[in-house]
Amino acid sequence: MSLRDKLSQIAAKLKAEFAFYKRLQQHPQTPKFAKALLWLAIGYLVMPFDLIPDFLPVIGQLDEVVIIPLLLYWALKLTPQEVIAACRLQA
Repeated sequence: MSLRDKLSQIAAKLKAEFAFYKRLQQHPQTPKFAKALLWLAIGYLVMPFDLIPDFLPVIGQLDEVVIIPLLLYWALKLTPQEVIAACRLQA
């Protein structure tokens, strides 16, 4: 498998994940706190500054790698499995 094929597969998976989280955000049965966590993850991703500055070696880059997945994990834990399954099918 070539590098281009691998990159296109990764891009397709990312696109599907973004569609899933969008559906999850819009679903009426998603708890409000879970929706707030999803918005926090988006906000932290696009925020022009970091809680831990990037000029600090290693830890500066790791804050995005740790904080955003944690917010997404908590949002998924708070959401009923039926809602997650329905959103996965729609995405």
